[in-house]
Order: sequence, then structure tokens, then C-alpha cells
Amino acid sequence: MSQNHASSTRPAAFFDFDGTLTTGDTLMPFLKFVVGTPAYYTKLALVSPVIASYFSKLLRNDIAKQLVLKQYLAGYHIADLFERGQHFSEEVIPKMLRPEGMERLRWHQQQGHDCVLVSASLDAYLNAWAKQEGFSDVICTSLSIDINGIASGKIQGKNCYGEEKLRRLKEWQKEYSPVEKFGYGDTKSDISFLNHLDKGYLWKKKTKKFSPI
Repeated sequence: MSQNHASSTRPAAFFDFDGTLTTGDTLMPFLKFVVGTPAYYTKLALVSPVIASYFSKLLRNDIAKQLVLKQYLAGYHIADLFERGQHFSEEVIPKMLRPEGMERLRWHQQQGHDCVLVSASLDAYLNAWAKQEGFSDVICTSLSIDINGIASGKIQGKNCYGEEKLRRLKEWQKEYSPVEKFGYGDTKSDISFLNHLDKGYLWKKKTKKFSPI
């Protein structure tokens, strides 16, 4: 989704979201925001085996994610989810931001660089947050909807994670060819897309710094 019209000549900085610009995961807090606290914990008990299987590496990331999303978001109209995402981006995300990540974002913006958000999180709240923070573009995961705009809990296409994140970044570069490319991430799954760029940085918990990879 285009935010502020990226340029084909300016340098570009690509930012992962969860754990890079924030101090942790934002999907589960968003789901809690949507359904409310009582329903959130009731449903959490139902999806706990799915989450446990994912962390035990018995279930793929995309499959686990869709099973969780189906439990929480199936039946919601996409317009309703985007409206709640707008409120979530204003009320909750600001409390979760990582100062060091936002400092890097502001530096690149001050240099006039295009800043692109590249995340596995949902556009239902990322689009609103990215717009208010001045990103040029957003590459992320979207929910699949039916002809009436109702979410099923399935993902449209593939989850924007790992190699899929790299694939989408390459697709983006077919239209835009920045003269220099920077990137920021926080997990091993980000390394493939960071290695594709001129300068990639990974958040290190021990040093609390972004270090070149």
C-alpha cells in the first residue's frame, strides 16, 4: 500500500516492525483490543495448543497464524477491523515503541530517505500507524475477505515473513530502485532480507543496539 509516494532515486530504509520499532509482538495485543479482554482470554485457551506447536516448531508460522486469526477475527467486516486498527495505532502502539528503533527511523526521514515498513503484522493497523509516522510505503500481511468484505481469518496470499518478506521487497524494487538501501530487523528470519540490502542492521538484546550484520 502506497503511503507517501516513494521515489525511484532517493535512498530507502526498510524497517521490520515487531521487535524492531516496537519492544515486542503487536498482533496479540491487537486481537485483544478487537475482541475485548474477557473474550481474548477465553479464545487464548482455545488457541494455546496451536501457539505451543508453533514455538515447538511443529507447526509452520503461516498455518499457526491463520488458525489464531480465524479464532479471533473471522466474521468481522474489514472496514470495522480497519477502524479498530486506527484506534489501536493511536492508543496502544505508541506505548510499545522502541526508542532506538524510532530514532533510526527519524534519522532516515531527516535525511530525506524513503522509509518502508516491511512486516508480517496486519495492514488493519499497520497502514494507519505507518501513515501517521510518515512512511513512504507498507509491505505487510493482509486478511482474506469474501465479496461482502467479511474476514475469514485466512491470509491473502502468503504471510509476509522470512523469505516471503524478501520476495515482496524484490517486487517493490521492480518499481523503485533506491540508490542506497538500508534495513533494520530483530530476528534470524529478517536476515535474508537484510542481506539483500546495502547496509543491514540487527537489534541485539544484549547490547541494546542495532549492529551491522
